[in-house]
Amino acid sequence: MKNNSIKALLSTAFMTVITASAWAQGSPGNGGPTPTDIPIDGGISLLAAGGAALGIHKMRKRFQK
Repeated sequence: MKNNSIKALLSTAFMTVITASAWAQGSPGNGGPTPTDIPIDGGISLLAAGGAALGIHKMRKRFQK
C-alpha cells in the first residue's frame, strides 16, 4: 500500500513539473503576429481542484480501512 502511495505522489509531482514548464514557454520573439489570448484557466483550474479533492477523498477512505 505504501508503494502505491509513493507512486501516486511521484507521478503527481512529475505532472506538476511538466505543467509548470509548459506554462513557462515564452511567446515568439521574431515580431510575427501575436497570438490571441484564450481564457482557458477557469476550466482547467476547476478540473485540477476537482481531481485533487477526489484524490484526497479516496486516499482518506483507503487509510481508514
